[in-house]
Amino acid sequence: MKHGKKYVEAAKLIDKSKLYEAEEAVALVKKTATAKFDESVELNIRTSCDSRHADQQIRGSVVLPAGTGKKIRVLVFARGAKADEALAAGADYVGAEELLPKIQKEGWLDFDVVVATPDMMSVVGRLGKVLGPKGLMPNPKAGTVTMDVTKAVNDIKAGQVEYRLDKANIIHVTIGKASFTEEQLMSNFNALMGAIAKAKPSTVKGQYLKSISMATTMGPGIKIVANRY
Repeated sequence: MKHGKKYVEAAKLIDKSKLYEAEEAVALVKKTATAKFDESVELNIRTSCDSRHADQQIRGSVVLPAGTGKKIRVLVFARGAKADEALAAGADYVGAEELLPKIQKEGWLDFDVVVATPDMMSVVGRLGKVLGPKGLMPNPKAGTVTMDVTKAVNDIKAGQVEYRLDKANIIHVTIGKASFTEEQLMSNFNALMGAIAKAKPSTVKGQYLKSISMATTMGPGIKIVANRY
């Protein structure tokens, strides 16, 4: 794969043979952000888990102290008082069965996170083929299937991110924007890594995290010391 001039110049700042401390990586990642837009800062965490085993799945959520730097649009499936509660909390869209044809037939997907009360999951389940592949299905482990819709909406708007193991046993999470200060990025990094450390399955033996790399949307990866976590 051929990279552009800016990428090549940014890559020269990084020693590919080195494992950086998190603070060094954060300082470097800001220097590698050369795009004309405010790039996201992403983490790729390779684990020693085996996603084929149910007892080695990792999925959860954490509120990043400095937020995500992105305006998150929240759709809540709820009825009655819970629907009113969701609107009062700042949900962008709230509804029930009437939203099904809009999503299924019209392809409406102008939202980033879906929250549902438990009683609505039979309705939301009908959208599995649409929401599932896009990672939008509500899940109790991620805090998006809950009766406390106020807390769910508030947390998401405050900078909650979901982390989950993919089929390659890697966790991909955005921890902020290149415009964030080093302190903001470090506080988000530490919050996420703390949550992932706590989520270690008891059946995983030996070193839990094999590798961690940090990169901006358009920038090269920076390897971080993984055995600290």
